Amino acid sequence: MSEKTTQLKVSAIRNGTVLDHIPSRSVFAVVDILDLSRSENPVTIGSNLESRTLGHKGIIKIADRFFEDSELGRIALLAPDATVNVIRDYEVVEKKKITLPETVVGIAKCSNPMCVTNHQRVTTRFSTIIEAKKVKLLCHYCEKTTEEFIPLRH
Repeated sequence: MSEKTTQLKVSAIRNGTVLDHIPSRSVFAVVDILDLSRSENPVTIGSNLESRTLGHKGIIKIADRFFEDSELGRIALLAPDATVNVIRDYEVVEKKKITLPETVVGIAKCSNPMCVTNHQRVTTRFSTIIEAKKVKLLCHYCEKTTEEFIPLRH
């Protein structure tokens, strides 16, 4: 008896951006940070897909949308090993890695309950620090170091 394999295919996009190798637990946070739920362009989201390198991964395809490096840098806190594929006429024309920005503004919450950003309408601002291959955020206002990314809920 032969074993049949079933493969689900997500349609290719003619032009746009594919974000690949996103940790599955971070896929929907990436959608939030890039504000893709409000996108007028077609967006395809895959989560918990098999990956040889990650075990499971997420992928996001956005048709007819291209991102600035500063936009993509915002997701580096959640998906530091993600890859960005720029697609034109169904072909990958550029492949790039996401790089961590020096400053993170308006997407993370300070872990210090006494920080002014947790009590007043002040946009959060952090400097990124890498210690022992772990990313930490240093609050611009209270100077508290946050060791875990806490998404800001709007």
